[in-house]
Amino acid sequence: MPDSHAATPRARVRVPLRFPDGYAVDAELVTFHGLTDGQEHLAVVLGDPAPGAVPLVRLHSECLTGDVFGSARCDCGPQLREAVERIAERGGVLLYLRQEGRGIGLYNKLDAYALQDRGLDTYEANAALGLPEDARDYTAAAQMLRALGIERLDLLSNNPDKAAQLRTLGIDVRDRVPTGVFTTAHNVRYLRAKVLQTQHTLPLGKLTELNAG
Repeated sequence: MPDSHAATPRARVRVPLRFPDGYAVDAELVTFHGLTDGQEHLAVVLGDPAPGAVPLVRLHSECLTGDVFGSARCDCGPQLREAVERIAERGGVLLYLRQEGRGIGLYNKLDAYALQDRGLDTYEANAALGLPEDARDYTAAAQMLRALGIERLDLLSNNPDKAAQLRTLGIDVRDRVPTGVFTTAHNVRYLRAKVLQTQHTLPLGKLTELNAG
C-alpha cells in the first residue's frame, strides 16, 4: 500500500438535497483534515446500509458546467443526479472531488472545449494544450474512505482507472457498477472518446451509431 498519512473527519452537517426534477433526499456532508492534496473535497453520506452490507460509493469529479449549469457537452450532471439516488437507496457515500476537467482546472477545460469545437476529441484537446489526458489522483479519496471507516466497497463508475487506483491504494473494490448512459446531441463524441481512449464501460456500438447520425 502506498504510504499516505491518515485523514480525519473535520465536521459533519445534515443537509436536505433537492434536485430540479423534484427528487429530494437528506444527506450528511463530511469535511476532512489532513487530505494529502490540500483540496476541499467533500463526502456526501447517503442512505442507511444494512449491517455488514458493502456500501455503494461514487468518486464524482467536480464539473461546474455540467453539475451546476446543466451543460449538455458532458454527462456529469445526470451522473451526479443518478448517483445520489442509487446510493441513497442502498446506503453509501458520494465523494465530491475538486478535480474540474479531469484535474486540469476550469479555465483549461474551457480552452480544451474550444479545441474540441475545431475537431479534436477531449483527450486530443488536452494533449494539444500540453496537459495530461487525465490528471486525477485518488489518494485523497482513499484517505476519505478510510476516515469514514470504509475499506471495502462497490464502485459506481464506468471508469476502470478509478477502481485500479483505489485497489493500488489498498481499498478493496469488490465490484465496479456501471452508471447509466446519458447521451445528448452534444456529448456523443465525448462519450465515444472515453470508450476508445480510456476503456469506459459504455455501449460503443450505440455511441458510434449516434455519432454517425
